[in-house]
Amino acid sequence: MERLGFTGGIWKTDFTLREEPLDNGMEETLFLVRTNPGEPMLPLSATASGGEVSRLMLAVKSVMAEHDRIPILIFDEIDTGIGGILAGAVAHALYALARTHQVLCISHLHQIASHADHHFRVYKESAGGRTVTHIERLSEKERIDEIARMLGGDSTAARTHARELLAKRSSA
Repeated sequence: MERLGFTGGIWKTDFTLREEPLDNGMEETLFLVRTNPGEPMLPLSATASGGEVSRLMLAVKSVMAEHDRIPILIFDEIDTGIGGILAGAVAHALYALARTHQVLCISHLHQIASHADHHFRVYKESAGGRTVTHIERLSEKERIDEIARMLGGDSTAARTHARELLAKRSSA
């Protein structure tokens, strides 16, 4: 949790024995978290944002990676509400998790996209009164252009930075 931006964070799983059986057993499970120092433990569903829930799931999956049998992990916009150094930490955690799992990650951040082994662009088009979603695998040149776009522009500097990010990932 610390590496993924939850300084002083704590995760606790609480089991409460029920008097009557539920559909899934005699215990009720509650996940409690503290995402910031000095804050109380609260139910995950009541305190964490969507991006925080995604990062907490990444933390859990990172710990469990060697023991679970789930071959494919999907993270949808795990980058919500983060940037900078924290985005880099999330990218490194995803990259490490990809050593033992197939990881599919939808991201809008260059820090995360530049760590991927393969890069796809997903976009929508309106045609014949309908909206159609497309997905295309990017060539190396297209990948550089897309990461440059994520960096904020179509410039020589952005493309140079994109190349540097991809080269850095390759040597990591």
